[in-house]
Order: sequence, then C-alpha cells, then structure tokens
Amino acid sequence: MSRVLVIDDEADIRELIDLTLVRMGLATECVGSVAEARTALDAEVFQLCLTDMRLPDGDGLEIVRYITEHHPQTPIAVITAYGSAENAVAALKAGAFDYLAKPVGLEQLRTLVKSALRLPGGGQDNENPLQSLIGDSPSMQQVRAMIEKLARSQAPIYISGESGSGKELAARLIHGRSARAAASFVPVNCGAIPENLMESEFFGYRKGAFTGADSEREGFFQAAHGGTLFLDEVADLPLAMQVKLLRAIQEKRVRKVGSVAEEPVDVRIICATHKNLRELVDRGAFRQDLYYRLNVIELRMPPLRERMEDIAPLVEAILRRVFGDSPPKLSSGAVKALSLYSFPGNVRELENILERATALCSDDLIEVEDLHIGPEEMAGGEEQGRGAETLDEYLNRLERQAILEALQKAEGNRTAAARLLGVTFRSMRYRLERLGIE
Repeated sequence: MSRVLVIDDEADIRELIDLTLVRMGLATECVGSVAEARTALDAEVFQLCLTDMRLPDGDGLEIVRYITEHHPQTPIAVITAYGSAENAVAALKAGAFDYLAKPVGLEQLRTLVKSALRLPGGGQDNENPLQSLIGDSPSMQQVRAMIEKLARSQAPIYISGESGSGKELAARLIHGRSARAAASFVPVNCGAIPENLMESEFFGYRKGAFTGADSEREGFFQAAHGGTLFLDEVADLPLAMQVKLLRAIQEKRVRKVGSVAEEPVDVRIICATHKNLRELVDRGAFRQDLYYRLNVIELRMPPLRERMEDIAPLVEAILRRVFGDSPPKLSSGAVKALSLYSFPGNVRELENILERATALCSDDLIEVEDLHIGPEEMAGGEEQGRGAETLDEYLNRLERQAILEALQKAEGNRTAAARLLGVTFRSMRYRLERLGIE
C-alpha cells in the first residue's frame, strides 16, 4: 500500500486530505510541523508528500529542499494560499512535483495524487536512438540529465533554442518519461492559428456559439487533459490570447466559447520558441506575468554548431532511418565539408542536406558536390554568394526560400506565414503571385 505524508498545522485540512486519501486506498501519516516531517521522512519511505507552505516552525520550501536533497525519489506537492502564485512558482523551482491552491478541491487533489503515484513506473525508456536526442557532447549529456529531472515534475517548462535544434523532440521525451506518458501529448503551433480562431481552438466551443458552430467541440486543453500541452512558437501568441492563457494556467480551468460555466483541466504546459522571450517582455510584446508562469524552468537546446562532435552519430542515425541497415557512405571530403559547415538550420537542416544528397549520389557514396554546401557556406566563411545570378534573380531566390520556409512552418496557413515574416497578408499574397508560388 502506498504511503503519503501530509504536513499541515490545520487539523481540519489534515482530516480532509486524510479521509480523501484513505478512500483512494492509500495509507497516510499526518504531521503539523517541519521538525515532525523530517523525523517521519527519515523513519520510513513515502511514495508522496503533501505539505502546506506556512508551518509553525518554518515553511514548505524547507521540506521541498530537504526531500529533494535527501529523498529525491519521493515526489512532493505544496498547498498554497489562494492567489499566492509566487510561492507556487518558488516551490516548483525548488523541486516540487506540483501544487494545490486553497481551498483544496478534492477532484484536483485526487488527480494530483494519481499522477504522483504513477511516477515510479511512468515513462518508459526509449531504446531507439531515432526517438531520442542523439549525441554524447557535454551539452547533450546535460540536456538528457535535465530531461530526466524535468520528467519527475509538473512544473511549466520553457524550451529555448534555434529553429531545428530539437525543441519538440525534447518536449516529447519529457512527456514520455513522466507520469503523464499514458495520456496525450498535444503539440500546438501558436504561429499557425488565425487570431480570430485562437480562443475556440484552445478552449473549445459550444454548439451555436458562433456561425458555423454546428456541434460542440473540445479544444487543445481538453484534448491534453491528463497529459501535456506543448505550445510551440509561443512568442507568436497575440496579447489578448496571452491574458486568457495566463488565467487558464493559474486557475487550471477553462471556459468554452459560448459557455457560461468553467471546467477543470489537468494539463502540463511546455512551451518553446526560437525568439528571445525576455527581449519581447522588455519591448512589451509579451506579458511579463505570463513569461514568469511559463518560464518556471528553462531547458536550452544547443545549436548544432556548438556540438559538432555529434554530427557523425547524427549522420549515421539519419541515413539508417532512410536506408535501414545498408545506408550509403560519405567520402572523406563530404565528412570534412559537414564538419566545417555552420548549420544555421541545425539538425533539421542536416536531415534535409542528407536526404537531398542521397537522391543525387551514385554508387552509394555521398561526395562533397552531393551535399550542395560550397566553401562559401562553411563555418567561418562568407555568406553564400549569388554566383552567376543577376541581383534580381538572387533576391527573388532568397525571398522565395524565406516564404516557402514560413509556409512550411505555418503548415500552409498564409496568414500565419505572413505574421512569421513580419508582413501584411496583402503583401504576402502579392509576393506569392509575383514569385509563382501556389
């Protein structure tokens, strides 16, 4: 039988939690101070600890730090006063698994306890290197160690890094190794949703809420209930939506468009962007209060140029994915060319280079010319020149490439692609027509 340590100096709250946990088939031990908690923790093993933040001889953060240092396998959740968001964030940063706000909702308490007790067996190790972060560079070893730690928490995570550096893969690994692994991982590209549809897409809508709402529909939050909601390119959220997202995260409740009632949601938020959120906050383009709720813990994904020793295992893994056990080889010149290239598009660009090269190579040998990265593109070299192109041809090629990349990122949504490029929709439409892009 799993044992839970409950720490609170208010007898009625201890009794409420005790009764709830006993009905769930759990054994509990209830204490009312930091000193009693330490004695209990050192005397026996608990599968979960619940502690109030305000105790007569200290605070809950002391217990969080003590458990993190001396009993790291025991997940701990804190109970905070209503509106004490700063305390909750501080506890999560110190290593708490999750938090509850007073007055304690029994349904939220049960959900939290179920998630915590799944932790020891939650998240299966994935032996397939194609589904994990490849490379043994010091920076990637640090990333993997951080993922192991983050998987045991419910804290919101902000994954920073350049485009193509593996931010979504890291988010999926955190989810897959967590207690939420059995529930859904819902990725959302915030830059690909038209602004007028954002609220209904995130929170769902009731039948008849607006023209075309012929039936009730769940939103991203409902779809991720019990699991993880991954907000990619979160910097692209308009300010009005940032306010609504902040409230949903704080209250753990959402209201469908057209509904008067809120419904509880249990999701873990992981967000990512290639932009600098701190700079956006300073410019007033991103809300500071939302930034601090999303950026409880930051995971930085290093660019490929900072871990060049990982290129060889990445190349091997990518080629095996395409060709199985008989992949083509790289000539010594091709290997050297890759080692000198700066990879502005990171791992995603490496994949594209190799996939193109395998289509062009002959005799299962990839040569330098098959890679299409000339000396002028190597790390430390000059930017790619225009060769024999006229200036107009050169500029059109760069513009076309930028537009196609934005459209791909926005999954074909021209409005979202225009926003990514910083141009109006009318300008985007004109450029598409001028360049003959369907």
